[in-house]
Amino acid sequence: MVWANIGHSYETFWHTELAITIADHGIALDLEHWVNDALMTLFFFVVGLEVKRELAMGELTDRSRASVPVVAAIAGLALPALLFLLVNPSGDEAQAWGVVVSTDTAFVLGALALVGPKRGARLRVFVLTLAVADDIGALAIIAVFYTDDLDLRALALGAVGLAVIWQLRRLEVWRGVTYFLVAAATWLAFFESGVHPTLAGVLIALILPVYPPRRAEVEHAGEVTRAFRQSPNSDYARSAQLAVVKAVSVNERLLRLYRPYTSYLVVPIFALANAGIVVGGGAIGQALGSPLTWGIVLALVVGKLVGIAGATALVVRTRWGVLPPGLSLGHVLGGAALAGIGFTISLFIVELAVDDAAAANDARIGVLVAAILSTALAWAIFRIDERLNPPVADAGTHLLRPVDPERDHVRGPVDAPLTLVEYGDFECPFCSKATGSMWEVRAHFGDSLRYVFRHLPKDDEHPHARFAAEAAEAAAEQGRFWELHDQLFRHSDALTEEDVYDYAEDLGLDMDRFESELRHGALASRVEDDRLDAATSDLAVTPTFYVGRTHGEMALHTWPFDAASLIRALEALRH
Repeated sequence: MVWANIGHSYETFWHTELAITIADHGIALDLEHWVNDALMTLFFFVVGLEVKRELAMGELTDRSRASVPVVAAIAGLALPALLFLLVNPSGDEAQAWGVVVSTDTAFVLGALALVGPKRGARLRVFVLTLAVADDIGALAIIAVFYTDDLDLRALALGAVGLAVIWQLRRLEVWRGVTYFLVAAATWLAFFESGVHPTLAGVLIALILPVYPPRRAEVEHAGEVTRAFRQSPNSDYARSAQLAVVKAVSVNERLLRLYRPYTSYLVVPIFALANAGIVVGGGAIGQALGSPLTWGIVLALVVGKLVGIAGATALVVRTRWGVLPPGLSLGHVLGGAALAGIGFTISLFIVELAVDDAAAANDARIGVLVAAILSTALAWAIFRIDERLNPPVADAGTHLLRPVDPERDHVRGPVDAPLTLVEYGDFECPFCSKATGSMWEVRAHFGDSLRYVFRHLPKDDEHPHARFAAEAAEAAAEQGRFWELHDQLFRHSDALTEEDVYDYAEDLGLDMDRFESELRHGALASRVEDDRLDAATSDLAVTPTFYVGRTHGEMALHTWPFDAASLIRALEALRH
């Protein structure tokens, strides 16, 4: 902004033409359009990779779990657009309605860390899921509504490029350079077709495969690596490198490769090229008198808040969906306010939708003002919510999420009068000892007790605990959770991936199905769901036990957790 308001060098620099030509063919664009059409393709490619990962392995794999934030995201796209069009119903300004539909995920998460509630783990997941659905909608809007005149022949060539990438995926081609060459040709075809070329980045990303590492490929990589250690030479080194790379999906490798460049290079350059707002010469006064500016501010600040919070409340009230435990409507209201930060894609659509330079400046001022107001509003909402609903000092004194026999793993009669719930970690030696105590406790109470196990993998301390938890969930899909649960605790000091597969095989599980289940994101989401419950309750120690009557409140059982202590606590409840 400082540069844009000192002389004319800013405008002169970004309108400098750069041409790439071969013989009589080439592309000539000014630097601003090279950023917006070429560099931003990489940004949208990374967004597409993240969306694909969420659809295949992340929060959006469980459709019922994602229903509330997805419906909220749709309302958060529609209502801002309607409010904007109420202020700017016709003329060139009406074309800028797409500016107000998008939420900038990175900015929102940063602001949430600064102004959000102390126990915001559930809210962060809700906002992330909301942002992924929001990204899908915003990208679709760019593709459908901000496309220039079509060259059908070039578009057909682009479609052929996408088909080739799809075929490469089916053939399980894993070398990134092959995809890059076809992707570059596809981008060029989209550029020539009139469709904004950033769409090519998104579509390519959605086609590329994503999956957890396959066991056979991981084992092969280990064998080749051992051969290299025994006989170091360039052939073995190359084979080991290729085997390790092949074991990881193209999506994972490209995300790791390009995400730093988009975060630390592409987005800052884009901001430098597009956020050069002129504030001198009466520009601020003009913006404050412009319906375009106020339409953007109203739509982002009010439209996002009302749309997202209102849709969430409606879905929860009508029981179409439920909020996870620990996530209140007050938190959702604050997160909805933060969704008014539209920065990156909003500025991007300004460049597509607004041709007049003065009007584009008004629109950019509106986007930045909306971001400031949305952050301030969210801060106020979170602080008011804390006053009206002060956080409980001992959040974990009572079980946050009631036991659900349809979802939880229960040992013993589901209607037993007493319940014992454990949050545990398969690699934790104390949990292993506590599991031995469980046999005594269950033997003492018999059918009067139901025992429930939930996951709390301590990733920083126990690197194999999360995989072991997901493996137990994969065994549960074959009705064998408790058998593998016992095996894992019996061998809590040997839980490498190879070890866990051996235990599953010893139990006679269908190994093809077991591996397939492990490669599905729903199991990881289930383990993470238990961990988020624990984080929301400030549980930091494993094992953690709750005791209570089955149809009553479950209270935290404090140390010690030997069999005699647990029996005394439960006996006190029985009498």
